[in-house]
Amino acid sequence: MNVSDLREILQYVPRFRERIFVIAVDGAVAASENFSNILLDLAVLRSLSVRVILVHGASRQISDLATKRGIKVSNTDGTGITDDATLEVAIDAAIRLTNGIMEGLSAVDLRAAYANAIIAHPAGILGGTDQLFTGRVERVDNHALELLLKEGIIPVIPPLGFDGEGRTYRVNSDGIALEVAEALHAAKIIFLGADDVVGGPSPLPRQLSIDEAEDLTRKLRASGGSSGLISKLECAARSCRVGVPRAHLLDGRINEALLTEIFSHEGSGTMVYSNEYQQIRRIFKKDVRAVMNLIRQSVEDEEIARRTRADILSRIEDYWILEIDRTPIACVALHVDSANSLAEMACLYVSKAHENKGYGRKLMAFAENLAKEKGIERVYALSTRAVNYLQQKGGFTEADTSMLPGERRARYEVSGRNSRILVKELRPKSS
Repeated sequence: MNVSDLREILQYVPRFRERIFVIAVDGAVAASENFSNILLDLAVLRSLSVRVILVHGASRQISDLATKRGIKVSNTDGTGITDDATLEVAIDAAIRLTNGIMEGLSAVDLRAAYANAIIAHPAGILGGTDQLFTGRVERVDNHALELLLKEGIIPVIPPLGFDGEGRTYRVNSDGIALEVAEALHAAKIIFLGADDVVGGPSPLPRQLSIDEAEDLTRKLRASGGSSGLISKLECAARSCRVGVPRAHLLDGRINEALLTEIFSHEGSGTMVYSNEYQQIRRIFKKDVRAVMNLIRQSVEDEEIARRTRADILSRIEDYWILEIDRTPIACVALHVDSANSLAEMACLYVSKAHENKGYGRKLMAFAENLAKEKGIERVYALSTRAVNYLQQKGGFTEADTSMLPGERRARYEVSGRNSRILVKELRPKSS
């Protein structure tokens, strides 16, 4: 880790201190080699005063135990019928896993407690079929969970629920995580699934609005997509609908995926959001490093001209960033030449994780409006690899070097980049 990584992490710490994160772990992830690393990641979160609730599934463990006992189970993930034999295997497998998780948490100096906090009722008759011992969450004993959190104890919740008469039901862990996150007003709900759930041949987008997540869920259901992915997407969208600001879907088998998602701009998985705070603002001296990090890959790919820190600082008033939730995701510069009624739109870049969402066009429109306000008649741009984008999305047309001011033309010729020159006439802003 270098100093810039640490600075990036530290900007998130005040936002998350004393907030509640609900971490939902699939049974397959709990059985993976990476699970010990996840427990260490939870220790990091606790050291930063993040309050953690751990909900775990047990499908893998139920299947394994059933095979060992020679029992054919009716359902493993708590979304279908749970008969007597399946319930017995589910209870044994889930409680064994809960105990193993608590042992692992103790090994990293974390206090944990098995929380019997899920009050469940029978799922009942669905599609004409009695679901038997499959349950649904009736309510969450949030008071009990809050008492544990207040004492610095991590509640560990298995995929089981209990009714008022002491009967046990098999409940889907994604659904439990959703209900817990809503009841405790969690800041985040994070689903750690296996790679065949959150990865696969068609990886999910890095960000999804609630509407996008719900639309994707419908498409996956219609096309026979992974039931695990459908469950997580559906619960992620529903959690945002009921007030959880952010839901995340991660591959729990990848080391550091959890901390990377929480403490970095780019993240490592898919985030579903209920709303986003978005603004375009002028950069400050403290933002220069973030801008250079943002455009680094594009510079290396020769899409954007190389800039030093001194270059940006010398014209810092020309640079603007678009940020979401205080995270810079795009930038642009507007270098104004009032004497020639010209302005150069430069350093236009949108991070890979936020492409195809209209942010580039938003920044172009912003730069053009800014130029109009300054009485500029034409905006030009130099590009090596984004010519089609500027023409098709921005309405630019190609020009030659004769339209460049003398000093800019000299720098163009020295650079050796052989950039294409594009220009756009601006209509004066009406008074």
